[in-house]
Amino acid sequence: MAVQSLYRRYRPRRFDELKGQEHVVRALRNAVINHREGQAYLFSGPRGTGKTTTARILAKVLNCENPVDGEPCCTCQSCLAVEQGTSYDVLELDAASNNGVQEIRDIIDAAALTSPGRHRVFILDEVHMLTRAAEAALLKTLEEPPAQVVFVLATTDPQKVSETIRSRVQHLQFHLIAVDELEKYVRFVIEKAELTIDDEAIAHVLRQGGGSARDTLSALELVAAGGGEPEEESHTEAIIRGIVARDHGQALAAVAQAMQQGRDAQTYAQDVVRTMRDCFLSIMSPELVQLPAKRVEELAVIARELGVQRIVRIMETLGSTMVEMRHAPDARLLLEVAVVQLASPAFDDSQEGMLARISQLEESVKQLREKGVAAAVPPPPINPSTGRAKVGGLAQVADATGPVAASSNPVAQPVSNEVVGTTDATGPVAEPTPTPEVAPSVDITAPTPAVTPAVTNGDPAQMWPQVTDAMKGLAKAMFKPAVVESVDGKKVTVRLPANTPMKRA
Repeated sequence: MAVQSLYRRYRPRRFDELKGQEHVVRALRNAVINHREGQAYLFSGPRGTGKTTTARILAKVLNCENPVDGEPCCTCQSCLAVEQGTSYDVLELDAASNNGVQEIRDIIDAAALTSPGRHRVFILDEVHMLTRAAEAALLKTLEEPPAQVVFVLATTDPQKVSETIRSRVQHLQFHLIAVDELEKYVRFVIEKAELTIDDEAIAHVLRQGGGSARDTLSALELVAAGGGEPEEESHTEAIIRGIVARDHGQALAAVAQAMQQGRDAQTYAQDVVRTMRDCFLSIMSPELVQLPAKRVEELAVIARELGVQRIVRIMETLGSTMVEMRHAPDARLLLEVAVVQLASPAFDDSQEGMLARISQLEESVKQLREKGVAAAVPPPPINPSTGRAKVGGLAQVADATGPVAASSNPVAQPVSNEVVGTTDATGPVAEPTPTPEVAPSVDITAPTPAVTPAVTNGDPAQMWPQVTDAMKGLAKAMFKPAVVESVDGKKVTVRLPANTPMKRA
């Protein structure tokens, strides 16, 4: 004979044994104590939160021979019959398989019959699966049922239940169970079932349960069957680490290992999205994360490394990929493409990918500025024949081993501080003579944005603007308009404007 599952063996029998649904318990117990039971209820909420269990407890207390403070005694014949499923006062149907008009007619006919107990309770599970015709057939009975009949409708998707039915029932919404409350329940079951489970396995079970009592106990039963050791994580952490490190190879390896273990690509992507949601909430609103405190701190560290913008993009990209997987012949291929795009934005040429790359560059520039590193602006290209900046064309930059190729007369010494005179139609030119006023005006200690580090071997025509930019005062005013006309050995001929005061130059 098969062993009964943990979630069935330790199912709550009384209202005070329900976990995390105090608002529902309070409303139902007060109704029973004050004899104000409703004619129809709608229980909605996530799976495994106690909807059907609460409906059975309500059916027990409504027909209990010795109710105490709105609680069933769980010892009388009526309570035991409800627990064993043999009570004539309780009729429980699965609306997913009994969703036609004929089944609803049978319920209506049965409602008109009397029963041994004080109330006849009809429990319809997954009521949102009823057809429109079946819902219409149920409306009149829900609105005006016999005095002894109570309907309890349960569903995980109340939006699919028609508004005409919802307007005729008292709607009670069940919530996911808080982690602390669920941990107490798990430890209670471990003690009662005499299981050997350590704290690490309990944390794994709580993560797998996600706030659902039934899912948590199912995960606990699986861990217990494995000898108390939790099953290996589905490489969700590995793929996230690959995305954080921008290592698409590591992320693809995580996908491959998960697929080798038999994971479905779509459910695997759902796990990653769920983890990203928890990361997002861990920094935005940690109290909304249904996980242990230690796990929330770990997710917060990952979230800070990724940043909110990347987390949102990961959820959006994987969400779109999951939609495409429904009709794709190879869902794994779509997942791998999405993972590569998320781990390496350089492979993503979409608009979202370009925005991600721009955001990455902005973040890099911000970090460089915080470290005091500024981007160096290269000098403009110079025309060697005139010494002035080129408009358009390619820059001619000298390398570390010699002058630029455009220089016809390279020199091995810095620019000389002498002016070579010639006869020129543009104006008088000074005779060769030292220029004592020029040298003192050069301040090598005062950096200017246009000055680059000294070059020991370069083109004088290209270096002349740097020399004049380093001058100050009158010297800069006189020599700034000058251009290098020619280079002969160690002599540089500089042409000055016609109105230059030669004596002062």
